[in-house]
This record gives sequence, C-alpha cells and structure tokens, in this order.
Amino acid sequence: MSFKSQPNAGEDVDISAGPDEGLIVERIYKAVMEQRLAPNTKLSEARLCETFGVGRMRVRRALLLLSSQGIIDLQSNRGAYVACPDKSEANDVFAARMLIEPPLVRQLAQERSEASLALLTDHIALEDAARKENERTQIIRLSGEFHTKLAQATGNKFISRMMRELVTRTSLIVGLFGSSQNASCPDHEHTNILKAILARDPDQAEELLLSHLNHIQSGLNMDARPQPQDDLAIILGSA
Repeated sequence: MSFKSQPNAGEDVDISAGPDEGLIVERIYKAVMEQRLAPNTKLSEARLCETFGVGRMRVRRALLLLSSQGIIDLQSNRGAYVACPDKSEANDVFAARMLIEPPLVRQLAQERSEASLALLTDHIALEDAARKENERTQIIRLSGEFHTKLAQATGNKFISRMMRELVTRTSLIVGLFGSSQNASCPDHEHTNILKAILARDPDQAEELLLSHLNHIQSGLNMDARPQPQDDLAIILGSA
C-alpha cells in the first residue's frame, strides 16, 4: 500500500495529510511482530516521512510512542533503531513471562466468562486458518497475539499493556535468536492451553503454558544475528 502526497525528506507538509501517529505506530509494531523489521534496523526519519507521506513532527511523535513501548531505541546523535535485546534481556523477558502468564491461565480456567472464551476461540480459528494457508507473517503475528489475548480476556488493562510489551520483546528476541522453524509458536500448543481452560483445569492450563514458553525459549540460538533491513518503504508500505 502506498500513500499519496509523499514529501521530500524533511519537507513540511499539511498536518492533516497522511496517517496519524497512531497508525504509524501500529504499522511499525505490526512489522516488528511479524518479524519483517529485524532488530537494530535503523528507522530514518526522512525515510519514514517519505513512506507515510507525513512531516517530521508526526514521525517524531510516533517514534517517541514506540520508544515508550520498548519497540525502538532512540540513540543520542544516531537516531531511532528497532530494539535489539541481548542474551541477558532475552532471559529476563522469558523469566518475566513465566511469572506473569501462569496466573493468567489459572484465572481464566477458574473464572472463565463466555466473552473471554469467545475471544480466545475466535483467535485460535484465525491461527488455524493462517496455518492452513501457510501465511507465515500472519502466523507469526497471531502466535504472539494469542498471549496478549490471554491477558485481555482477564479484563485487566494494566496486565494487557504489560503483556503487549513482553510479547513484542519476545518477537524481537525470536527474530534475533530464532530460526525459521521456531519463528512462531508450535502448532497445537495454543489449542491445548485453550482446551485446559475450557475444561476448567487450572493446573493443566498452567503446566501447558509453562511447557509452551520453555519450548519457545529452548529453540533459540543465542549466537544468531540477522541482518538489519533498510528498505522501509517496501516493509512498512506492504501492511
């Protein structure tokens, strides 16, 4: 998808032109979640202005929002880069998830509601459809979103925001240290977690969730290093 009225690099444009910063944030977030933007990729303000057809102020606001969510790093005198977790942070992220997510699935199994079950069931259907069509980027994004849906299903907005950041960091970690085989969550593991929730079995739901996270972490190669990408127009214009 391309946008009209693209400015020259650094050129001011009508502030009403082009997408707002919220859409820019979501477009970059989605590209990170789908691992189309590799860790340490430079997000040039000029290139983002050209890609989205907006002025620098709107791009800068979007970059500040992305930085506050841990999706990008703003480096003094160097610019904005997609966040690049190291081995220590990768371990910390999985440790945090193993503390936070098991109580979520226990709560859902014990206090499930029709709305929460529908939310998770519909999401599993989307995952299954993406796998059937072998839509790799969709599979990767939906695999991560399942975990944010678990948090969303509890109704706790604070936990939901926290899980969004943790899942995003996990996507960056898998993009950095993972392989094409473990770029998404393993087949059927989400379905099995949901089945345990439906069966009102909190112990089984928790056990499956922990096994699932361990499965993802154990598949990482901590010596891997993908190359940053530079064609932002193609990556971000295709969402």
